[in-house]
Amino acid sequence: MSEAASADERSPLESLIEESHHESEQVQAQLKEIDMLIQQSTGEVEKLARRHARAANHLRHIQSNLETVPREDIRDAYDSSQAAQQRLFTMRGQLEKLQSDQKNMERYAGLLNRFLDVAEGGGIGGGGRKVLIGGEDGDVPIFVRVVEAQETERRRLSSAMHDGPAQSMTNFILQAEICHRLSEKDPEQSRAELVALKSAATDTFQRIRDFVFELRPMMLDDLGVVPTIRRYAERFKEKHGVPVEVSISGKVRRLESHVEVTIFRVVQELLHNVRDHAQASQARVTIDLEDNLVIASVDDNGVGFNVEEVVAAAREQRTVGLSTMHERVEMLGGSVDMESNPGQGTRIEVTIPISGE
Repeated sequence: MSEAASADERSPLESLIEESHHESEQVQAQLKEIDMLIQQSTGEVEKLARRHARAANHLRHIQSNLETVPREDIRDAYDSSQAAQQRLFTMRGQLEKLQSDQKNMERYAGLLNRFLDVAEGGGIGGGGRKVLIGGEDGDVPIFVRVVEAQETERRRLSSAMHDGPAQSMTNFILQAEICHRLSEKDPEQSRAELVALKSAATDTFQRIRDFVFELRPMMLDDLGVVPTIRRYAERFKEKHGVPVEVSISGKVRRLESHVEVTIFRVVQELLHNVRDHAQASQARVTIDLEDNLVIASVDDNGVGFNVEEVVAAAREQRTVGLSTMHERVEMLGGSVDMESNPGQGTRIEVTIPISGE
């Protein structure tokens, strides 16, 4: 009997077991590679930590002798300390991502092994219900994607806090110390430093407000999804220079909290894609509030893409952006429709059922 004929005669369960063995081998190979990268990154983090400690000690020494140290040396020491801190933070972030990937991969490997133990041990009958590993098309299990999404968001928030408020506060401390030392020795220079400090504080305060709004806008709870999306569109234009028109139809009203959060996060994610990938000069958000449905869509005039290729790549690369959005909407009984072609812009529409009045 030929190999092709033999393959055709395999039962669906036998084919699934064979595919799972192949997947398990790939996962084990990836785990070995991740382990090696973790060891290398750990060593690099330790070296960068020592370098950062030396730079920080040098900066503290200069701060204790500000009256005798030239201003250029103060700035050089501060810049050196910040550069060392940034390199250390970046490498720590890479290490944390590798460790998170390792943990998620180990969970997935354990799930595969448990399935193979049961299947090959006869625990699954040929007439039993269908068993899927990781959902449709062999994707990673949903709980793994949820964990990955959470960790990705935490890394993003950690990076945003470090690159924004944390660095600004470090700068404030140094500038305040300079102002204090100069207040009697050089009042004019001290006033100039205070003006710069006030400007930096104002800028940081605005960035913190933007950060909080991205994280969880309070007006979403207070006023609902429609005013929040209008305000988000205004801020999007202010920050990124891309005009976003918002169109609302139907009866504007408060919806269930989880529905409002989903709609806002969907619009937020899609506008992030417009910002990062579309190269668009304008976008449009449409919210249609019907009696039993809410339809939210985002259109842009950007470069567009091949929908089938992007969806296939997202599944293969196990990205958490669009796939997480799909899952969130589908958990509410909704659907996602994507329309795009290269050079013709993009339209993504989300439909979610809601309780009638």
